[in-house]
Amino acid sequence: MTTIPVLPSPRAVAPVPDYIQADAKLRDAAQKLEATFLAEMLKSAGLGASRTAFGGGSGEDQFSSFLREAQAKEMASAGGIGLAEALFEAMKVRLDV
Repeated sequence: MTTIPVLPSPRAVAPVPDYIQADAKLRDAAQKLEATFLAEMLKSAGLGASRTAFGGGSGEDQFSSFLREAQAKEMASAGGIGLAEALFEAMKVRLDV
């Protein structure tokens, strides 16, 4: 019979400081706001508008907003237009006051 070696006890994980968690939440909120702004801009630009020939019909009309939102989220997470960073800095200053 073989013996099972005793494993060392796991190291305690240091808690994440509150200011880092607050920054992460602010950055996430700023990025979501930028994505919402970009989705509206894409809508105004005509992305997802119905085509007259060879279109998807009413199904395309109903689901085009999901496509715009997904594309806007990807754009914002890839750096966007810089709006999220400006919003983050403004919210951070406002929170520190």
